[in-house]
Amino acid sequence: MAIQNGVCVLEEFPSPRAYGFSRFVIAVDTNVLVHAHRRDSAWHEPAFAAIRQLAEGSAAWCMPRPCVHFLAIVTHPKIWAPPSSVEKALAQVDIWLGAPTLVLLAEGDGHGDALRAVVQSGGITGPQLHEARVAAICAQHGVREIWTADRDFSRFPKLRTLNPLVG
Repeated sequence: MAIQNGVCVLEEFPSPRAYGFSRFVIAVDTNVLVHAHRRDSAWHEPAFAAIRQLAEGSAAWCMPRPCVHFLAIVTHPKIWAPPSSVEKALAQVDIWLGAPTLVLLAEGDGHGDALRAVVQSGGITGPQLHEARVAAICAQHGVREIWTADRDFSRFPKLRTLNPLVG
């Protein structure tokens, strides 16, 4: 991933195994990243602690296509008052990208088949297609656990969910 002219550009990434990690323990959903970033969030403290644990730890962790969605949410004036500035949001992304055990995941070859399997097995339609896309990316890369506050991920039985915002 690169940031060019203030825009997050995602490239196709190889399998996590190409980075020398035999398996991933945790994927992080955008909502946890948003709460970790926004100090005015009621969930900031537990989200920040969870991300800090991952970023400073030795275990591999990943973000499935996080950048654009994160930037869109934290800079949206109808969601946050005041919204994060683009500069502050991009600086946050840079900090996370500096974690040596972070790997970014994106759609790869065969994503259409993975998405089809996830959508059909979960009976997914409408707004849940975003979560299905994330679940399919995780499935493609062998990720079996995601930290999220979004209960919609429970519709994907092959992806274990954990909400780090509640004890």
